[in-house]
Amino acid sequence: MATRALVGRGLRETGAALKHASGLEVITRHRPKMAFLNQVPFQTNDTFIAPTASVIGNVTNWDESSVWYNAVVRADSGFPINIGFLSNVQEGAVVTTLPCAKNAVDNDPVKVGSTHTNATGAGVVVAGKEIGKVLETGFPPVTHIGHYCSIGSGSVLISCRVDDLVDVGDKCTILEGAWVESNVILEPGSVVPPYTRIPSGGRWGGNPIKFIEELTDSAKSGIKKKAEGRGVMAKEHTVEFLPVGSTYLHLEELEREGKTAIQG
Repeated sequence: MATRALVGRGLRETGAALKHASGLEVITRHRPKMAFLNQVPFQTNDTFIAPTASVIGNVTNWDESSVWYNAVVRADSGFPINIGFLSNVQEGAVVTTLPCAKNAVDNDPVKVGSTHTNATGAGVVVAGKEIGKVLETGFPPVTHIGHYCSIGSGSVLISCRVDDLVDVGDKCTILEGAWVESNVILEPGSVVPPYTRIPSGGRWGGNPIKFIEELTDSAKSGIKKKAEGRGVMAKEHTVEFLPVGSTYLHLEELEREGKTAIQG
């Protein structure tokens, strides 16, 4: 296996070197927005989705929200993701949803007749009709991010609820069924276990997460200012990349240099 990997890498690097030597440039075909199972991401005219971000499926991006470089917002399990007004999902963060309750098949109380959990664990069926998938709380596994929220770089959110005015630090993890109330700051690296409720008005941190202190009025206002600052930055990036994209500028530059470009 090691030899195969080494040879494969060598061939790829050789091919890339030959393309570069011949003057051939490769243009990426990455799509920042992608429909999934007929669900198309929704965004307003002033939403910023970075060119290297991935927003997939049933995702709603409200006014002046932003999804930054290499972030992934993936709603491909049949349940929606909502990103509120002036909220931001920063670089490398992942926001997604669970397909169903954990161990739904094993825990299904009725496995015979017309009422059962699908064999794939995809959902709950009553009288032959799928009525939806649920968390242990009984709610569907959607992901909700409220208004004026900042989701830090490298954070992971899975089927959770984050209310308005929440600052999630870098590399935090918020797991299924968790609820973070408004006016909360999560310190970087915090882990919110499944089905945990974080009350309003505090600073929390650690793994597992613990209460640190009550927020001052200044700290609370800072949450909104941080989100607004990201909103201003998003507008600047939107202007730079233009609604139609800026790939044509690169193509024009290559043409001036006499090079040929292909889509990669």
